[in-house]
Amino acid sequence: MIITLAAVPSFAGERHIVISIPDRKLALMEDDTVLRVFDIAVGTPSTPTPSGEFQIVNQIPNPTWYHAGKVVPPGKQNPLGSRWMGLSAAGYGIHGTNAPASIGTAASHGCIRMHNRDVEQLFQMVTTGTKVQLRGEKTETAAE
Repeated sequence: MIITLAAVPSFAGERHIVISIPDRKLALMEDDTVLRVFDIAVGTPSTPTPSGEFQIVNQIPNPTWYHAGKVVPPGKQNPLGSRWMGLSAAGYGIHGTNAPASIGTAASHGCIRMHNRDVEQLFQMVTTGTKVQLRGEKTETAAE
């Protein structure tokens, strides 16, 4: 992924996340410096990941998954993996997965999926209120 700094809003003195949906990459940044780039899975064409600027509104370790009357407690079978970071776009978040082979593909219902080890690291590096930019076009910030 290459993220052009001119295309990234100024978040002076703040950690923030820039996600390239077509590149399937998440960049954790501080000011104009890329701290880490992670591989991700994004939404399918029928359930796309939204574009825009959002914030992390909650962080839940070992989340419970609720969907269409089904409840999956924390553990190996949980589709959210080991961490959930909810976004200000209701129903969307950055989370782990119980399907690690999906990383790098368009496989989710619109959320950003990460390997559990990666989402656990990111979870420790951000806070509630961290800004998240989801970009629908290819970007240029960090050559990967």
